Amino acid sequence: MNPLPKHAILRSYVRESPEIQESRKLEDYRMIRSRIIGTGSYLPEKVLTNHDLEKLTDTNDEWIRQRTGIEQRHVVAEGEGTSDLGARAALRAIESAGIKPSDIDLVVCSTMTPDYVFPSASCLIQHKIGAHHAAAVDVQAACTGFIYGLSVTDAFIRAGIYKTILLVGADIMSNRLIWENRDTAVLFGDGAGAVVVRGEKSPHGVLSTFLAADGGHLDMFYVPSGGSKNILRPETIAKMDLSIIMKGRELFKKAVSSFSEAAQKALEATGMSIEDVDLIVPHQANTRIIYSFSDKLGVPREKVFVNIQKVGNTVAATIPIALDDAVRAGSLKQGNIALLLAFGAGLTWGSAMVRW
Repeated sequence: MNPLPKHAILRSYVRESPEIQESRKLEDYRMIRSRIIGTGSYLPEKVLTNHDLEKLTDTNDEWIRQRTGIEQRHVVAEGEGTSDLGARAALRAIESAGIKPSDIDLVVCSTMTPDYVFPSASCLIQHKIGAHHAAAVDVQAACTGFIYGLSVTDAFIRAGIYKTILLVGADIMSNRLIWENRDTAVLFGDGAGAVVVRGEKSPHGVLSTFLAADGGHLDMFYVPSGGSKNILRPETIAKMDLSIIMKGRELFKKAVSSFSEAAQKALEATGMSIEDVDLIVPHQANTRIIYSFSDKLGVPREKVFVNIQKVGNTVAATIPIALDDAVRAGSLKQGNIALLLAFGAGLTWGSAMVRW
């Protein structure tokens, strides 16, 4: 068996002598880690409840709650773009971190709904928040976007290329939903979350990341038209299928197994057991998916952070919004071990283990 990368291992001090424990601790302090020093989130003002949806599609509040756990979601106003949400969340994260926009070296935006085909949402966010010295790049991995973005951020910091990075997860789904299709119309909300990540010599920060993908399951979850393969043109737009194609049952099974795999990879990489984890922060797709995999792992539900009931599935924004909520609620404190998990279209899935 090949040894795990040195940077991916969080060593256990329990079974070692006091002298070795102290040596390990000093080594942890000498290691550059990607530490989350600030969180922020933003949700549009307009709230769409399940009762509001009853007027738009063939559904009811009880049906939605039982199958998704969602009670309400936020939706954007006319003319509001992903970068608008992302910039507001970013400024709150910057304030939380106690830094200035000029301190940011790179803006990474995880999204699958940028304002335009080009330029990137990250470039627009960079301008709107005044981070004029920062580079900017978008990452597209659908609902796993934040984990992919965090992995990219961590790699840049550990390589010594950038010191302070703003990572934003933001998506707008409400303006592309087919409201008559209740299977997808009830699931999504709009929102943005952001974290400021800084390289520090510290035992705190990102301990490991794991990324996976399987493009062979495209047909489980995708939008058939609008990309380069079936581009929108005036003469063809009436024939375009812009609906979200989702195979719910197959996706449910794949999500549960992928969450479980991602969690196991994180535990293996850090040498931890699930009992060492203080809080699991999963992608907020569906409470049935979340609790199916957590029950499978034997994790008490009180150790799983869930806020989907008030925001819905905000795609790449779900984890950073949940992190901000968890910090402000006191559910995530300094020194806690947090396991972040996500699964999305692509198919993509992944995890990150973080010492807060």
